[in-house]
Amino acid sequence: MDGNAFRQALGRFSTGVCLITVNDEQTGRLALTANSFSSVSLDPPLVLWSIQNNSECFREYTENEYFAFSVLASEHVSLSGKYARRGEHAIDPEEFEQNAQGVPVLKNAIAQFDCRLFALHEAGDHHIIVGQVLDFIVVDGAPLLFSNGQYDGLASLKA
Repeated sequence: MDGNAFRQALGRFSTGVCLITVNDEQTGRLALTANSFSSVSLDPPLVLWSIQNNSECFREYTENEYFAFSVLASEHVSLSGKYARRGEHAIDPEEFEQNAQGVPVLKNAIAQFDCRLFALHEAGDHHIIVGQVLDFIVVDGAPLLFSNGQYDGLASLKA
């Protein structure tokens, strides 16, 4: 199978964009951009994301008990790009606050999910991280979308 063609085909599925954050004892407070966030279950409340096995932050995200998702708004393109770059995962403290578990969360995210590690599954060149949602918040705002290898917005529907 042609890996590049497969990747392009997957890119046809538009996704939201999140920052996943953790407070690691050794490395500190980190943020990583991901678009693999997905809901799993309502009872118990579970969500998931996947991390590459060769990620420079692999240990931090697979060994910490608590992590959080901050769903990005359409105006967060620069933040998404910043935390997507290799070596750029230490958070800017002015942009974040701390949740009840001591994990940083983006101050102006349109949704936030505070999670405890529920399960970790090997899956090819990634690991799937399942989190049990301990708490969440949601506010109004247009989400940042990613489609066809670039940021996108919601198209307006005409009747």
